[in-house]
Amino acid sequence: MVGLAAFVVSVMVAQSPQNPSPMVEHRREHPRLSKAGPPGRRDPLSVGTLFAPKGARIRNGMPLLVFFHGGTWLPEVAAAQRKAAVLHVQIGAGSGVYGRAFAEPARFRQWIGEAETKWGVKFGRVSLGGWSAGNGAIRAILRDAASYDRVAAVISIDGIHTDYVTGKPGPQESDLAPAHLEYWLQYARDAMAGRKQLLIAHTEIFPGTYASTTETADWLIKELGLKARPVLRWGPMRTQQLSEAKRGKFELRGYAGNSAPDHVDLLHSLPAYWKKVR
Repeated sequence: MVGLAAFVVSVMVAQSPQNPSPMVEHRREHPRLSKAGPPGRRDPLSVGTLFAPKGARIRNGMPLLVFFHGGTWLPEVAAAQRKAAVLHVQIGAGSGVYGRAFAEPARFRQWIGEAETKWGVKFGRVSLGGWSAGNGAIRAILRDAASYDRVAAVISIDGIHTDYVTGKPGPQESDLAPAHLEYWLQYARDAMAGRKQLLIAHTEIFPGTYASTTETADWLIKELGLKARPVLRWGPMRTQQLSEAKRGKFELRGYAGNSAPDHVDLLHSLPAYWKKVR
C-alpha cells in the first residue's frame, strides 16, 4: 500500500508541474481603486492609448509614463491623480506577447515618435512601468541601447521572471538562467549610480515552472552586492512590506502574499509607486 501511495503521489506531481496561486485570500484586506474613466484627452496609437487627464498641460518636455499590462482604466486613474500623461498598453497574456511586440530594436523609439507626432510635442522624462507579464516589454525595450538611453525610470511590479537552469526549482536555492535578467542587472547598477531610477516590488508567489519574483529579486541584489533588510510596515493598498534593499536610485520592496489578490494589490498600488518616480 505504501508503494501504491507513492506511485499515486508521483503521478499527481507529474500531471501538475505548476503551482498556481490561490484565487482568493481572506486574511488580509484587498482594497481596490474605483474603476473610472477620468476626463481628458485619449488618442489611440498603433499600440495602446495615449492619455492626458483634464487639467494636465500638454507641452514640450512633459514627462510620460509608458505602462504595460495594467488594463485600460487603472493607468488612467493613476495619471489623473498625478496630472500626468500615460501611454498604456494591454495586448494579451504572457510576457512573451509583450516581448515579441517590442523585439524589433527600433520599435520602441518609433512608437514614442508616433506619440510625439500625435500631440505635437517632444516628451521629456520617459518612464516605463509594467505589472506581471508587462515586464516582458520592458525587458525587450532595455535590450536596445538607444531605447535604454531614452528611459529615465522603471517601475517593475511583480513581473521579473526567468527560467531555471535545470528546468525546476531548488531543492534549496534555485539555479536561475541569467539571460532574462542581465538587462535588469545593468539597469539596476545604473540606478544605484544615480544615472537611472528603478523601483521593483514583488510578492511571495511561487509559480513552480519558472523562477518567482522573489527568486529573481534575490538574484539581483546578490549580484549587486546588496542585502535585503527585513522590515514590517504597511504599504499602499493595505499591503504588508516585509523587506527592502536600497542604494542610490535603486529600491526593491518585498511584500507578503502568495495569492492572486496579493498580486493584484501591487497593481492597484501603481499611483503610490509612480509618486516615487521623479
